[in-house]
Amino acid sequence: MERIELAGDWRRVSPRYAWAELWTTAIWGVILAVGGGAILWFVTGLERWLVLTIAAVVLVAMLASGLLAFLRVRTIGFLMRDDDLLVRRGMLFRRFVSVPYGRMQVVDVTQGPVERMLDLKTLKFVTAAATSAVTIPGLPGTDAEQLRDELVAVATRSEEHTSELQSRP
Repeated sequence: MERIELAGDWRRVSPRYAWAELWTTAIWGVILAVGGGAILWFVTGLERWLVLTIAAVVLVAMLASGLLAFLRVRTIGFLMRDDDLLVRRGMLFRRFVSVPYGRMQVVDVTQGPVERMLDLKTLKFVTAAATSAVTIPGLPGTDAEQLRDELVAVATRSEEHTSELQSRP
């Protein structure tokens, strides 16, 4: 079995993205703990200590997940090769996705409210296969736009090259 050649200039996402993940997880943890606690309190009639214990467990689990973001963010990276963009992520289950430049159809930059506070953006691109949307989160604002423009330029050159090859007799 052959291994993927991983040599090259891997670029990582901003370490600030871990803070965005932590804040997002904490906000959802508070929403789930308070909302779930209120539902348990009013609908089921459980004892107050049991409702508070369940809410606290949910909140602690969400915060622990948020703290793991600092490790998860270190695994996200991308490498621009001659024919494709290679994206990696994952601590326990590593995932490598290779996206050929000629298959890229849409390259989009998005920014949520927490990302906006930290001046981060997410680059999303869609290929010909509808299920193959790939994201690179946590890019500093100007880096996201530069990478988007670079990917569009490379994809356009790749498409023109493919058209030239197909038009030859």
